[in-house]
Amino acid sequence: MTASLSKKNQRHSTIAVDVDGVMVGGGHPVVVQSMTNTDTADVAATVAQVAALAKAGSEMVRMTVDRNDAAAAVPKIKEK
Repeated sequence: MTASLSKKNQRHSTIAVDVDGVMVGGGHPVVVQSMTNTDTADVAATVAQVAALAKAGSEMVRMTVDRNDAAAAVPKIKEK
């Protein structure tokens, strides 16, 4: 039983990935992440939510991009 528990808790080797200046994986510390629940095409609402999440300690925020208008909004959101 002890062997199976220790095997279960072993960490897998991962490759570090740079996500716009935030290093993920490869032995780097865990990154606090969140995801917006706004309509990504609504730039003002999404920017406000991203700012609130960052203020609360989120280091990385993910957004749903499920439509062309949402995809078009991403550069506008990033520049703000």
